Amino acid sequence: MKKLLVFSLSIILILSVSTSCKKKVQEVPPPPAAPQAQEQPKAEKVEQPVVKEPVLTEEEIFQKKTLEEINQEKPLGMIFFDYDRYEIRSDAAPVLEANAQWLKSHPTVRILIEGHCDERGTEEYNLALGEKRAKSAMDYLISLGISPDRIKIISYGKSQPLDPGHDENAWAKNRRAQFLIIEK
Repeated sequence: MKKLLVFSLSIILILSVSTSCKKKVQEVPPPPAAPQAQEQPKAEKVEQPVVKEPVLTEEEIFQKKTLEEINQEKPLGMIFFDYDRYEIRSDAAPVLEANAQWLKSHPTVRILIEGHCDERGTEEYNLALGEKRAKSAMDYLISLGISPDRIKIISYGKSQPLDPGHDENAWAKNRRAQFLIIEK
């Protein structure tokens, strides 16, 4: 039994000595990156030139856009008409004047004026009335100095309502002239 006790003690002693003699892993602190960059002499620093985006003019921005993008922005206002009429109303004159100003600032643009009607009346009657509405809008723009060569007209009659309702409120929205840019 003494032998077993001595043997056990010697194994415990060996194990304790071997674990205490293991090398400890030293933690290495990361090198300080920022201070080294600041310590460089100013003569060695090379500054990168700042590249500025070219400033585009309004016309260059306009030319980069597609016709669809321009028409989605609706730069030309819509005008409305009274029932069974094609004369320019007093509330439509400022819209047409603003449209003329925009067209003057974009002299290469060509437009299509669409004449529309409400659902009342025959198809033939509404096609004729829609054409008269588009023509009266065109004549007004021409009187403001826009070349007739830049304007086309078309009538859709009652085939393309803006509001599908069947009351006076819907009909008032459908009696209109709409402006579409077809060439820039």
